[in-house]
Amino acid sequence: MSLLRRIEGSRPAPAATPGDGHPPAAPPGGDGRVLDRPAAATGPLSQTASPARDGMRDIRTQLQTKIINNLDPRLDLSDAKAVRSTIEEMFNRFVDEDGLVITRVDRQRMLDQILDEILGFGPIQPLLNDDTITEVMVNGPFRVYVERKGKLTLSDATFMNDEHVMRVIERIIAPIGRRVDESKPFEDARLPDGSRVNIIIPPLALNGPVITIRKFPKYRITPEDYVKFGTATTEMMEFLRACVEARLNMFISGGTGSGKTTLLNIMSGFIPEDERIITIEDAAELRLVQDHVVRLESRAANIEGKGAVTIMDLVKNSLRMRPERIVVGEIRGGEALSMLQAMNTGHDGSLSTGHANTPRDMISRLETMCLMAGVDLPARAIKEQIASALDVIVQISRLKDGSRKITNITEVQGLEGEAVVLQDVFVFEQTAYVDGKVQGRLRPTGIRPKFSEKFEAAGIKLPPSVFGDMNAGLFR
Repeated sequence: MSLLRRIEGSRPAPAATPGDGHPPAAPPGGDGRVLDRPAAATGPLSQTASPARDGMRDIRTQLQTKIINNLDPRLDLSDAKAVRSTIEEMFNRFVDEDGLVITRVDRQRMLDQILDEILGFGPIQPLLNDDTITEVMVNGPFRVYVERKGKLTLSDATFMNDEHVMRVIERIIAPIGRRVDESKPFEDARLPDGSRVNIIIPPLALNGPVITIRKFPKYRITPEDYVKFGTATTEMMEFLRACVEARLNMFISGGTGSGKTTLLNIMSGFIPEDERIITIEDAAELRLVQDHVVRLESRAANIEGKGAVTIMDLVKNSLRMRPERIVVGEIRGGEALSMLQAMNTGHDGSLSTGHANTPRDMISRLETMCLMAGVDLPARAIKEQIASALDVIVQISRLKDGSRKITNITEVQGLEGEAVVLQDVFVFEQTAYVDGKVQGRLRPTGIRPKFSEKFEAAGIKLPPSVFGDMNAGLFR
C-alpha cells in the first residue's frame, strides 16, 4: 500500500452523529461531549492540554492532522524506520513550535498513538503488540474485547466511529487483494505476521463493523511447549510424530479457538525434509519449517461475481503438482470428498482440520461435508471412503478453565455394518474442577492400534511405555 493511500486512510474521522444509528463518539471520560473534527491544523494548535482524556484526544487529533498534511507522500513506506523517524521529528517540532505543555508520559503515548494510526492498525495496534493476548475482537467502534489465557475481557481500546473501524479494515484487506462492501459484507483475511482475520460489516453486523483477529504467535510452538503447557504428554507427542513419519492420514478435530491450526503446525513439522508438501488454505497462516513447500490460497469472487477459486479447486489441482503430502488448513464443505479421494489414491500422509466436538462427531461432519460436494453417492459409499482413507483423528479441546488439551487420539479401524469403528489410543480423563482449574490426566488406553504394522514398515520403534504406562501424563 502506498504511503499516500495509507495517509488518506489515517485521516481523523468525523464524529458520529446521533441520527446515524450509532451512539455519538463520546470520549472515554464519559462526559458525553462529542469531539468535533478539527480544521486542517495549518496554524498553531490550540493550547488546551489537560489531564482529561478528551482534551488529550483533541490535541492528538490536531497533531495527527498537521503531520499528515505535511508528510511527503513520496516517502518509501517499506522503510518503516525512516518513516517513523520522520513522523517523530515532525511531532516533536510541532509540539515545541506551538508551545504545548504535555507531560513526558502523555507526549510518548500521543506519539505512539499517531504512529499506530499512520503506520499500524490504529487503536488495536497495542493489543496486537501484546504477546499475552491471543485474540482481539472488535464489536463495533466502542467495545473491543481480548482473550488472555482463554478468558475474555473488555479492553480500553475504542475507535471514534464506524468510519474509523472501516479504515482499519481497508488497511488489513487491501494488501492481500480482498474487499468488503455491501455486495460482499464479510471476508477472511490475514495480517502480515500470519494472524487470521474475519471481518463482517453492516448491514449484516448490527453493532457496526466487526473484526475478529486470531493472533499468530511470535514464536513457533514446539512439541516440548505442548508438554510443558500440559496440552499433551511426551508419549502422545512421540506417537503423533510416529504417525506422521509413517504417512498415516490424519484429521485434527476441535471447536472454535481450541488450537487446531497450532497443532497442525506442530504436526506438519514432523514431515521429513525431503518430501514435497502442498499447503491449501483460505487465508494462509501455516508456517512450515521445511524447504520444499508450495503454499496455495483460495480466492473470493471479484465484484462481478467471477474468478472465485475454492479449496475444492485447489485440492483437485494439487493432485497434478506431484505432492508427497497435502496439508489443508481446514475442511468446511465439499472439498472433504476430494480430500478423502486423494487419501485413497496414493496421497497418504495427508493432514487437515475440521470443526467437531468429538472424534465421532468429526466422522458425522465428514459425511455431511461429502454430501455438499454435489456428487450423488449413497451413504454407505461415503462411509467406506472415510473408513478406508482416514487412520487417525486427533481431538483437541479448550476446557472450562481456558486450558487446551488433546482429549483423544483415536484410531479409525474400518467399517462394521453401517458404522465407522473408532478406538481411542489416548484419552484425557477429568477428575475434578478445583479453584477454577481443571484437574485430570492424559493417559494411553493400553490398546495398540491396528496400524502399528505401518510403524514397523517405516522402521519406527516406539517403546511399550507409550501405549501401556497408565500413570503417564498426571498433572495438576
